[in-house]
Amino acid sequence: MGGTESGVRPGRRRPSRGMYLLPSLFTAGNMAAGYYAITQSIQGTATDYGYFDRAAIALGIAVLFDGLDGMIARMTNTTSDFGKELDSLADVVTFGVAPSLLAYMWGFRMLPSLSHPELQHQLVHIGIFACFIFLICGASRLARFNISVNPQPRNPGRPGKKYFVGMPIPAGAGVISSVIHFQKGSPIDNPWIALVWLALLLFTSFLMVSTWRFWSAKEITTGGRHPFQLVAVIGVIGAMIILFHQYVLITLAMAYLVSGLVARLAYSWSRERRQHSIGAGPA
Repeated sequence: MGGTESGVRPGRRRPSRGMYLLPSLFTAGNMAAGYYAITQSIQGTATDYGYFDRAAIALGIAVLFDGLDGMIARMTNTTSDFGKELDSLADVVTFGVAPSLLAYMWGFRMLPSLSHPELQHQLVHIGIFACFIFLICGASRLARFNISVNPQPRNPGRPGKKYFVGMPIPAGAGVISSVIHFQKGSPIDNPWIALVWLALLLFTSFLMVSTWRFWSAKEITTGGRHPFQLVAVIGVIGAMIILFHQYVLITLAMAYLVSGLVARLAYSWSRERRQHSIGAGPA
C-alpha cells in the first residue's frame, strides 16, 4: 500500500524501539486480566460469589486492553509480527481459557444437589463439553483470522464498510462476562436456567466460527469528518457504563451478538426477494 518492506511509510520517521513496547504493555495487561479472572473463578463458591463477579469485571477490562493495543500500534505505526503473535496468544488465554472456565464454574459447577444425582452428573459433564466447545471455537476463530487475507463474509454488507467474518473472540468472552456481571456473580442454582446457559454458550461458539458478518467499527476514527461528535458519543457511552454498568454492558454484548443473526437473516431475505423478482420477470 505504498509502504516499505519494514512497514514504515516513506517520509515518516521510524519509531524508536521503545515505542514498540507500548502496544505490548497493553497486551500484557490483557493477559494479566485473564490470569486474574482464572484465579478468581477457581476461588468462587456458592456462598462467596463475589469472586465470579470480579472475574467477569476483569474480562471486561481485558476487552478494553485488547482494543487499545491494536489501536495504539496503528496510531504509532509500531505494528510488528511479534506483537501480532503475542496478541493472539494472549487472546487464547484471556478470551478462551478464562471465560470457558468461568462459564463452567458459574453455570454448572455450583448447581445444588438435585433429586436425581445422575441427571445432575450428566448436566455438569455436558456443561464441561460446552465450555470446551467455546474454547476450541474461539481458538479456531483466532487461527482463521491470522491466516486470512482480506476475508469476506458470506453475507456481505454495505460497500466500503469493514466487517469481521464471524464474531470476534473478545465479543464472545464479553457475552459470558456481561451475563455473570449482570447477576452480580450469583451462580446458577436452577437446572433449567443452566440449560439456557448451555444454549447461549453453544450459540456464541457457533457465531465465532461462522462466516456471518459482524461490524468491526474500524472505520470510526478521530480523524473523520466529525471528530468532536465522536468524542462526545464515546464520552456519553463511557459515562453510561460507569453509572449503569450492569445494564449497559449486557445490552451492548447481547445487541452485538444478535446483530450477526439479524444481518444474516436480512441478507437471506433480500436474496430471496431478488431471486423471486428475477424468476417472476418477463419471459
